Amino acid sequence: MQVFNAIVNFDTNYNLSIRFNTDFLEANVINILLLLSGLIYVLKEFLGSILVDRQEKVLFAIQESEERLQQANLRLSESEKQLAQTQMVVTQIIKEAEITAQKVRQSILDQGKADVEKLIAASKDSITTAETQIKQQIQLQVTSLAIKRVTMQLQDQITPTIQTKIIDNNIAQLGGYL
Repeated sequence: MQVFNAIVNFDTNYNLSIRFNTDFLEANVINILLLLSGLIYVLKEFLGSILVDRQEKVLFAIQESEERLQQANLRLSESEKQLAQTQMVVTQIIKEAEITAQKVRQSILDQGKADVEKLIAASKDSITTAETQIKQQIQLQVTSLAIKRVTMQLQDQITPTIQTKIIDNNIAQLGGYL
């Protein structure tokens, strides 16, 4: 309000030109410079500490992400090793199953021949009973082999690319929570 009154009551005889005041004490230049330097110093410390804190948080988050990535890579390599070992075991089981099936088949045939020779001598009724037993054993062996093969085929359908996709998907889901 005083400023407004001063402008209204301004003396018209006063010189209306703009002048540079060379008296630094009267113009408060030193006070303004001190105030400016104090503000710069305080804001520099304040903003600097905030920026340092933020930088530390970002670096910590990056380090955590890198550690998680390394752990995921380790788990992936371990899974790949386990898959290779599992595949070796599966092929070994298949080979053993084939050998066992051949031995069982051969022993069944040998036993069947001996039983048939004995049963022919005994009676025709005994022959039909023995054939029925042999057929049931063969069916059981075929059934168990079929179940083993189906199980192995299902295990073979899970390829490393499918496993990689599953792992990548889980890593992507973890990335959203960082």
